[in-house]
Amino acid sequence: MSEAPSSEPRPPPPASVTLPAAPEAVPLVPELLISDLLRYGVLVSLSLVTLGTTVTFFRHPDYLVSSEALERLTAPHPVPHGLADVVAGAMAARGQSFVMAGLLVMMAVPVMRVALSLLIFRQQKDRLYVAITTVVLTLLLVSFLVGAAEG
Repeated sequence: MSEAPSSEPRPPPPASVTLPAAPEAVPLVPELLISDLLRYGVLVSLSLVTLGTTVTFFRHPDYLVSSEALERLTAPHPVPHGLADVVAGAMAARGQSFVMAGLLVMMAVPVMRVALSLLIFRQQKDRLYVAITTVVLTLLLVSFLVGAAEG
């Protein structure tokens, strides 16, 4: 009792499924690296300043209701100036130290941008721009050192 072969055509075998090719690695574009550095640097800075302000008002709620207390906060008095003071204050959860850290990050972002540009120009083997950027970075670093020595 075997079945007679059918004269109906068989459906074609399923075509092999081809997966899309894996996306190629996107080369690092210098402009994107620089824009990401600037974008994330500003976000970190803004986050630290906001955190510091929030910590200050949570630890001292009287600043919100008392003008004398707020005047004490805004009066000129010693604030952390050195990096060690900022780190120590941040470890002690002092709001002013977080704000100062945010300001230091904001000042460091352009310097990091120049340093990143130097690395990019070195990779591109552009000697003229390597020389110019090295001079600019050196002047920036010397200005920070001279400012720290005087302050």
